[in-house]
Amino acid sequence: MNETKRRARRSPTAAELGVWREYIETDQALQQALASGLQSTSGVSPGDYAVLLALSEADDHRLRSSVLAEQIGWERSRLSHHLGRMENGGLIRRHRSGNDSRGAEIELTDDGARTFRSSPAPHLRLVHHYFMLLHPRNLRLLVCWPPVCAATCNKSRPPRTDKALTVSRHKKGHRERSPLKE
Repeated sequence: MNETKRRARRSPTAAELGVWREYIETDQALQQALASGLQSTSGVSPGDYAVLLALSEADDHRLRSSVLAEQIGWERSRLSHHLGRMENGGLIRRHRSGNDSRGAEIELTDDGARTFRSSPAPHLRLVHHYFMLLHPRNLRLLVCWPPVCAATCNKSRPPRTDKALTVSRHKKGHRERSPLKE
């Protein structure tokens, strides 16, 4: 039996469970800190930011609600409720889809665009505050993890292959090594 199959059949070790627990707790703390910081500096929730970002990048700043839900990874019912709050706040406008009377198109309003344009700088300062504390080697290790998880979860995002993933090269043959293998 090869090593991969053997690992898949065994229970996690105490050390592996400890790493997992540490990840979960750190992720929750980081998400909470970023959400709180974004809300206090920009008045925008992380959900608002995700919707505004997707609409700001879309052609004509419009998306069908089903496409928007898929892009931000939300169920359509959750998105519908959230869009109601954003529409009441003047950030977005909903229109019936011209092609399909069952669907709706979501449009970024001028107020929504202004709100979005004002939120990246404070948000990026928060991201910089938390991630630039990492040593560059640890940051390179962290960069490798999302593509591995995405592949494991059968997500369609292709793995990154840029130089940021490279820690060192072998002297013979100049083969690049993943930081996870060091």
